[in-house]
Amino acid sequence: MTTNILEMRNITKTFPGVKALQDVSIGVQRGHIHAICGENGAGKSTLMKVLSGVYPHGSYDGDIVFENETVAFRNINDSEAAGVVIIHQELALSPYLSIAENIFLGNEQQTGGWIDWNKTNLEAGKLLARVGLKDNPITKIRDIGVGKQQLVEIAKALSKEVKLLILDEPTAALNDEDSAHLLDLIKHLQGQGITSIIISHKLNEIKAIADEVTIIRDGKTIETLDMHADEVTEERIIKLMVGRDLESRFPAHTPKIGEELLRIENWTVHHPLDHERAVVKEANLFVRAGEIVGIAGLMGAGRTELAMSVFGKSYGYNISGTVYKSGKKIDTTTVSAAIANGIAYATEDRQVYGLNLIDDIKRNISGAALNLLSRRGWIDENREIVVAEGFRKSMNIKAPNVEVLTGKLSGGNQQKVVLSKWMYSNPDVLILDEPTRGIDVGAKYEIYGIINALADEGKGVIVISSELPELLGICDRIYALSEGRITADLPREEATAERVMQLMTQEREKDHE
Repeated sequence: MTTNILEMRNITKTFPGVKALQDVSIGVQRGHIHAICGENGAGKSTLMKVLSGVYPHGSYDGDIVFENETVAFRNINDSEAAGVVIIHQELALSPYLSIAENIFLGNEQQTGGWIDWNKTNLEAGKLLARVGLKDNPITKIRDIGVGKQQLVEIAKALSKEVKLLILDEPTAALNDEDSAHLLDLIKHLQGQGITSIIISHKLNEIKAIADEVTIIRDGKTIETLDMHADEVTEERIIKLMVGRDLESRFPAHTPKIGEELLRIENWTVHHPLDHERAVVKEANLFVRAGEIVGIAGLMGAGRTELAMSVFGKSYGYNISGTVYKSGKKIDTTTVSAAIANGIAYATEDRQVYGLNLIDDIKRNISGAALNLLSRRGWIDENREIVVAEGFRKSMNIKAPNVEVLTGKLSGGNQQKVVLSKWMYSNPDVLILDEPTRGIDVGAKYEIYGIINALADEGKGVIVISSELPELLGICDRIYALSEGRITADLPREEATAERVMQLMTQEREKDHE
């Protein structure tokens, strides 16, 4: 007979103007992997922050029973001392410290009162091996991608005496191979007696790994399903999440494709630190008015590097190539020049590059197009509120008003603010880098509808995504990128998951001598 390692009873959490959780109860069995599903803003992350002490005892109503004892975590140190470790959806790493320093930050490896750097790096190397990361432990966090940073967070959690591991969207930034490795790792930890709670929007992963799944909707517990005993389908989970049947994952769309809008020719980008290494190699691509074009590639293929280098040379060294808009060469050497020429880029890393988390929704939305709100050098603040409120309602951003700090929003709602910001700048071409990362299936459907609407307005949309079904579902054409080179340009009718994956992993022939 199994027993619960955790019980959360009648948890209620209120923010000004919003009841985020209302009488939520959940039980997690010892040694199990328990999934939590729900739409954007349903309260999943808030519930885990209550559990881990981010929201301290006294700031919520209800009880938490951990290992048969009622606990009152005042902060995250209390929860970690009890064996509860949380890895948040948005990573908490210092970019200027090494991988090893981040892993043991606050838990330094000491000998005689001094930090033992040899031990630190040695133990970090062992932890990195467990999560499948081959980078040197002395590598700075800023020099590795967001996917690898997620693995560092996992390694950091494993460095502690963890009994209950909470993972909030752990595979959102990972490609399929790394995601599979991480899921195997969680199963391996289960074999060592570690209980896990996993929050994920990837229902196929939940089916593959979870013992139970609890669905939360609008801050309330809807149902807990036994993944082994019940006939649980993705459609059933979706219906419980959104409160309705979702007939299709992708809205129907008939493209109205016009003339060529943007063309990139012979685009080459070198690594900012290793100047001899080209991360994008002689790329050629185009997008037409009203067209949705996908870029598919594995992690490290150069997708984000391509996008950022085109958008004001935000990434890279010794960038060469030409950008044309409607047949005319344009300047994209700075971000302001790229915006002025009608190009927008919604970053994959919204918290670092996409938003000012300590400012409110309205200022984040207006930030890329203040010229549209200014009169004689002054910002029309009333107009700014009207514009932001319009996007809050049309994008279904879950906040009581536009003066809420962006850092207080859920990850999916933050992504909607990023998209609103660039939509307000009224670009001709939008480059959307992982636009639905960390967003639930219901909200994804909304985002797909927005992308279709942008295309119907005659804009060119470039979508970068690690989810092949997403690209196959919404794109009119798909470019495959492998090791910095474009290996194919496939029209919709020729693009299959197998064909695109083959082209994403295709080894380029060496140049002829």
